[in-house]
Amino acid sequence: MKLQHYKELDGVRALAALMVMFFHFFQNIELNDKVILIIKKFSVFGQTGVSLFFVLSGFLITRILINSKEEASYFKTFYIRRSLRIFPLYYFYLILTFFILPFFQHISFVPFNHQIWFWVYLQNFAFTFNWPSSGPGHFWSLAVEEHFYLFWPLLIYFLNTQKIKYAIGIIIFIAFLSRILLIRNGFGVFNFTFTRMDELAVGSILAILEIGGKLKSSNSNKFLLLFSFIMLPTLCLWTLVTGKGNDSIQMIKFILLAFSYFSMIGYIITIKDQNVLKRIFKSKPLTFTGKISYGLYVYHPLCFGLMSSYYKNGNVLVHFILSFILSYLVASLSFYFFESKFSALKQKFEYN
Repeated sequence: MKLQHYKELDGVRALAALMVMFFHFFQNIELNDKVILIIKKFSVFGQTGVSLFFVLSGFLITRILINSKEEASYFKTFYIRRSLRIFPLYYFYLILTFFILPFFQHISFVPFNHQIWFWVYLQNFAFTFNWPSSGPGHFWSLAVEEHFYLFWPLLIYFLNTQKIKYAIGIIIFIAFLSRILLIRNGFGVFNFTFTRMDELAVGSILAILEIGGKLKSSNSNKFLLLFSFIMLPTLCLWTLVTGKGNDSIQMIKFILLAFSYFSMIGYIITIKDQNVLKRIFKSKPLTFTGKISYGLYVYHPLCFGLMSSYYKNGNVLVHFILSFILSYLVASLSFYFFESKFSALKQKFEYN
């Protein structure tokens, strides 16, 4: 089948990036102001933007893999295209973090045995098992996605659609079991690949539904009903108990988030073009934000830190606006003058 481009998903990608940025901005604001404290409380939910990224990636990657599995260059094309999109900015930022910024900031360089985990995409293992490490903390999610890409194309290649469904179920079960085992042994479950891969697997269900012709307007209300049924209690749980170390919540919250965002994406895809929500996600500001979202995710902690160092006025709103403007500026420059140069090479490795 010919893959349809869902322009509205660029807007969804933008939403995910903005949620994470919103969370990271307010978690570092230390003001004893009632309004700020309320915003800071609800900004915690912004970190679930990573879950939205995972579900969306699971859908988009799986639909590509399923529709290209008959090609002779299936593995080569997939991994080269992913490498051209992900690696240049990823490794550039590591070079910037470990070798360039310390020179200008006159601070000590990170020992190589602490930074090695980032170079080999094992930083989330280091975070989980407390290995000595230092580097961009938000890069853990990129490691989770890369690990998923290592085995998922192989499964898609050898399994038919029915068996892919079984594989998704097994991944969800393994993730749940992994959370139980890590929690019982005193480890965190937020960063680890095997405790978060169920979100990517849930996203892949949308690709299965697309193949079966289920992503159509007649099913939009079903997605909306599922979203309403799951998201409200999930939102309440996240804002009320996050940070309190409730083991039961830690075991179930990620799968709840996964199906919440699964239903949200399904609804946005299946509603008619005249729908206001569809128009919002297809709007130019959001689709542009989605285009540069990788850069926004990568650079925003650095931009926020720079703005905090130089802006001492104390007005949170102005600080917020300037921080986001700087992040957009840096991400845009990166996209057009750096990332796009590598992305253009993907044309040499097109899917048939």
